[in-house]
Amino acid sequence: MKFAIIKERKNPPDRRVVFSPEKLAEANAQFSEATFKVESSDIRVFTDKAYAGKGFEVTDDVSDCDVMIGVKEVPLDHLIPNKKYFFFSHTIKKQPYNRKLLQIMLAKNIEMYDHEVITKDNGGRLIGFGRYAGLVGAYNGFRALGLRDELFHLPKVETLADLDAVKKELDKITIPNIKILLSGTGKVAYGAKEILDHLGIKEVSDALYLTSKFTEPVYCMVDVMEYSKRVDGKVGDKYKFYNDPSGYESNFMPYAKETDFFIAGHFYGDGAPFLFTREDAKHPAFKINLVADISCDIDGPVASTIRPSTIADPFYGYDPQTETEVAFNAENAITVMAVDNLPCELPKDASEGFGDMFLTHVIPAFYNGDKDGVLARAKMTENGKLTERYSYLQDYIEGK
Repeated sequence: MKFAIIKERKNPPDRRVVFSPEKLAEANAQFSEATFKVESSDIRVFTDKAYAGKGFEVTDDVSDCDVMIGVKEVPLDHLIPNKKYFFFSHTIKKQPYNRKLLQIMLAKNIEMYDHEVITKDNGGRLIGFGRYAGLVGAYNGFRALGLRDELFHLPKVETLADLDAVKKELDKITIPNIKILLSGTGKVAYGAKEILDHLGIKEVSDALYLTSKFTEPVYCMVDVMEYSKRVDGKVGDKYKFYNDPSGYESNFMPYAKETDFFIAGHFYGDGAPFLFTREDAKHPAFKINLVADISCDIDGPVASTIRPSTIADPFYGYDPQTETEVAFNAENAITVMAVDNLPCELPKDASEGFGDMFLTHVIPAFYNGDKDGVLARAKMTENGKLTERYSYLQDYIEGK
């Protein structure tokens, strides 16, 4: 079987790649029956020369390969019929802007495997860039704090070489006496936690966080059963909530009254209660004045996130009283960081981490009969049709 590392063609340019040269060499050593080719790229964080130096063919034509491995959506005119493709298709939630992509892949008889649904049997994700989104998102939040309050100046992550350089910059700053709330317990949240812990900020329980004042910065990590509660007053169940969030309401306001800086690292499911609404943000006791929304659901559970921001222009302000966008440092505004492609700022580390997971979980499945069902669960299309697991997308394809 021939695998191709394809060039990223989506704009804005994405410098990430699934395999670094070192990790691809490791894959080649483990699976001698596989052939790996690299499509030439002038934007990739690792140079063509680095891959060639590891003995890989670097070429402009990978059409003889069976499996095309990329990161972001492939432009329609670059999709090669009758191939297997791996990338983030952004179609599994029926995203309107990518309907045509799925339609064309079916028309071209492409077998689509979406990175987002490469999962364990229980649905837990096996690979992704979540940790790096959390790392960069939390850093960016502190960068906004320093700029807005004229406390310190952190450089943009994209100007730094790697995660070590990011952490060295954090070593130079002092965090004021603020209370920080971190939502979530997945890879994103733990990436953000890594930054908080590196800064030496003390973690406290939610009971202490909600009832105590401190003379140093602290943070509290909360899961869905802390910031949501059952309407009937009974004890909530996290796993039942994931299956059916009806009958729950937000319990976020007690935290909002105690929090200066909120880092949103949670996963938000359809039908779940919003964390805080626009009305909540108007409340006199609502204290949050800085939000790093790594989850970045627009007009959703975090009311101040009214649009995504960009790596070039990462911050804006939200005026709770007028419900409008203002300058990020405007008086009485909530400063918002809502970059929706955060791992792009740390392409080297993000690519190396992704390649570790892809080599552990995906490449072996091609050679062990897919004994763990990894490929079967991720396969969205086959023989010009949706697979049974993704048949719920049929009305989406038909434009209904």
